[in-house]
Amino acid sequence: MQFHLYLPQMRMSPQHLVERAQVAETAGFDGIAGMDHLAPPLAAGQPMFGATVTNTWLAAHTTRLTVGSLVLCDAFRHPAVLAQEVVTLDHLSGGRYELGLGSGSLASELDTFGVEPADGKRRVRRLQETLEILRALWTGDAVDYDGEFFRLRGARQAPAPLTRVPVVIGGAGPRTMELVAAHADWWNLHIAILDKLDEMRPRAGAARISIEQMVAFVPSEDERARVTELATRRFGTMGVVVGNGQQLVDHFGALADRGVERVYAWFCDFAHPATLAGFGEQVIAPLR
Repeated sequence: MQFHLYLPQMRMSPQHLVERAQVAETAGFDGIAGMDHLAPPLAAGQPMFGATVTNTWLAAHTTRLTVGSLVLCDAFRHPAVLAQEVVTLDHLSGGRYELGLGSGSLASELDTFGVEPADGKRRVRRLQETLEILRALWTGDAVDYDGEFFRLRGARQAPAPLTRVPVVIGGAGPRTMELVAAHADWWNLHIAILDKLDEMRPRAGAARISIEQMVAFVPSEDERARVTELATRRFGTMGVVVGNGQQLVDHFGALADRGVERVYAWFCDFAHPATLAGFGEQVIAPLR
């Protein structure tokens, strides 16, 4: 099983983000992913950095971690701009960038900032066009495209990606699942519908399965009450796994048995370096 650190780029300085990325790399994590919003959900007054620029910053300060976002909102970027940004990150990182992409999860955010389309069905249709345009532009050939949202005439971009840029798609609606099967290397399944994994798995095609999991790592039993209270205060009680090393090994091992191949671990303590180191030693290493 792969472990990626999910680290929203908010409430932390650039130096703190780098510190956590480097500790995660040393601890055995495979990647790091942030979020993509124009303002932090439910925390609009908090400072937050942009997704792709932060990805570039973290790639420049690590050597092995895959970098990406869980997931970029398609409606924020024209596909030609996104195609160029992705290829740039692919080259600058030495092939360590993955494109996480979705149709957008917060219609209220789109309304607030005047981003179109706000309608969910139209956003999914736009996402389909973006995915088709990305793959076409990445060939390096001239592209003509006539869609509902985009029209390209003789559009060509260079350089091409170093190899194949992996695509992670989040979402679970019927139309989104068609896009997963057609375009995705990874399907990120929301933890809230984990019980439907067996039912939905065939609709994902060949895409591999990932989940985002909120985690409260208990380094020792005398810390359990404090860690549990912190997790409840930050995340509530739904979808959080609280446990020591062995308990988390059992939890994630059971997910692996169900076909989940990657976990985006979202720690309740903002990924304190000691937590990352302990998680690497007591959870990642045993599972490997």
